[in-house]
Amino acid sequence: MKSIRVHEFGGIDALKLEEIAKPEPGKGEARVRIQAIGVNFIDVYQRVGLYKPALPFTLGQEAAGVVDAVGAGVTEVKAGDRVAYTSVLGSYAEYANVPAWRLFPVPDDVTPEQAAGVALQGLTAHYLACSTFPIKPGDTALVHAAAGGLGLLLVQIAKLCGARVIGTTSTEAKAQMAKRVGADEVILYSTQDFEAEVKRLTDGKGVDVVYDSVGKTTFDKGLNCLRRRGTLVLCGQSSGPVPPFDPQTLNAKGSLFLTRPTLAHYTADRAEVLLRANDLFDWMRAGKLTVTIAKSFPLADVAAAHEFLESRAAIGKVMLIP
Repeated sequence: MKSIRVHEFGGIDALKLEEIAKPEPGKGEARVRIQAIGVNFIDVYQRVGLYKPALPFTLGQEAAGVVDAVGAGVTEVKAGDRVAYTSVLGSYAEYANVPAWRLFPVPDDVTPEQAAGVALQGLTAHYLACSTFPIKPGDTALVHAAAGGLGLLLVQIAKLCGARVIGTTSTEAKAQMAKRVGADEVILYSTQDFEAEVKRLTDGKGVDVVYDSVGKTTFDKGLNCLRRRGTLVLCGQSSGPVPPFDPQTLNAKGSLFLTRPTLAHYTADRAEVLLRANDLFDWMRAGKLTVTIAKSFPLADVAAAHEFLESRAAIGKVMLIP
């Protein structure tokens, strides 16, 4: 089978299309014939070595497809089932072995691209809005990168939970997309001071929660956007890691809360995976949640997919198709 392998950390030239043996599923595993693969910033972090899987490795964290074979003891799925998954390294390939408990069923009226499009970022948006800071009606949320793959889903779920949503984007085209999926206000951070705009839009009170997937360039001002006892949820670092800071800052700015969650801790067992996935698919089938596909690339064009993602030009989800 074809797969994208990384033998040393680096730029897009580190991505190697190779033929490797099709894996046989072990105990508790199912082999998935992959039909659609999501491309995420965590893939970039792993490619460059910001996160360091053991070398060499097959890149990728999420996919959708069909169960092709199952190993011993598997009861959760069977051959022929349509499934999706996330948080298992190795999805940039034609086949992958996945712990069966991590696979969630995909309804017949949801496409592989849609399913892969919500595997990582959809489950992430769900736990951010429903668990990390459980949004309630009347809350105000600031969502950075509101037109990215995660941002567009998070805006929609925050609205479903009853929030007033303020988004930030870099271009007017992205702002229009964020508004189209439900953002109440959108700030163009390339031409506007988002801190000043948030304070203006909230009459100086600040927001209840900031969802920050950008990191280094937005973190400090994000803290300034919070109301007293507000929460900053740091959920990414597309601009780079946040430098060390004095926790006393949280006290000085209003007894703030800061958390840096990760998806694995919010999908720790099959029941939690299914709860979040089923909510997402129910919303999608009811027309309440839309997955925006920015662009799809053949698996062999993975370098172009990474360049597109890193350019920040994408409005929505970047996909690979084997």
